Amino acid sequence: MMITPDDYVSKLYEEDEMLKEVLEAIKERGMPEVSVAAAYGRLLTMLVRTSRAEQILEIGALGGYSGICLSRGLGETGRLTSLEIKEEYAALAYEHLSKAGFGDRVEYRIGPAADSLARMKEEGKKFDFFFIDADKLNYTVYLEYAIELSNPGALIVGDNCFLRGRTLNHEKNGPSVQAVRRFNELMASDDRLISTLIPAYDGLAIAYVK
Repeated sequence: MMITPDDYVSKLYEEDEMLKEVLEAIKERGMPEVSVAAAYGRLLTMLVRTSRAEQILEIGALGGYSGICLSRGLGETGRLTSLEIKEEYAALAYEHLSKAGFGDRVEYRIGPAADSLARMKEEGKKFDFFFIDADKLNYTVYLEYAIELSNPGALIVGDNCFLRGRTLNHEKNGPSVQAVRRFNELMASDDRLISTLIPAYDGLAIAYVK
C-alpha cells in the first residue's frame, strides 16, 4: 500500500521528545492543536540557521512549538520576540522555551498582534526573520508590518496557506479563506519580495525581502 509523501517524510525522522511534550501539553489543556508540521518545524530551524538571523519575530506563540524550532536556529546572541493574544498561551510557551534552554532569549508581548506591531514600528524595531502563524483574518496586515519591520534580506514565513484545503476550494469563501488567499497573492506578486509557496502539509509561504 502506498503512503502519502507527508507520511513518508514523517517516518524518516525520530520523534522529537521536547516537541512531543509541547504537543501533549497543548492537547491536555484543550488548546487548538494547530502547531506547525514537524517537517516545517525542521525547515524553520534550517532557515534561521542558514540566514544567520539574529532577531526573530513570531506572530502566534500557542504552546511554544514553533518558538523552539525557531530558537534552535539562532546563534549565541540571537533573540526571539513572540506576539500572543492570550496570556495563558504565552505562559505555556515560555515554560517550554525555558525547558528547551531558550528562556533567557525570548520576549513575549501580550495582546492583539496588530497593536504590538504598531508599537514596535514606533519603537523602530527591525527583524531578520518573521514567522506568521496566528489569526488568519489579519494575515495581510501582518505581512505588511513584516515588510516594514524587515532588515534588508529578511525572511518572512507564513503557515497554513491552504487552510486544510479551503483556500483551494472555490466554494469556500469565508472571511478567513479570502484573507489567506489575498495573503498568498501578495506573497506571490509584491515586488518587494522574492517568494515561493511550498505545496505540502498545510502550505508554507516563504519570502525574501529585497
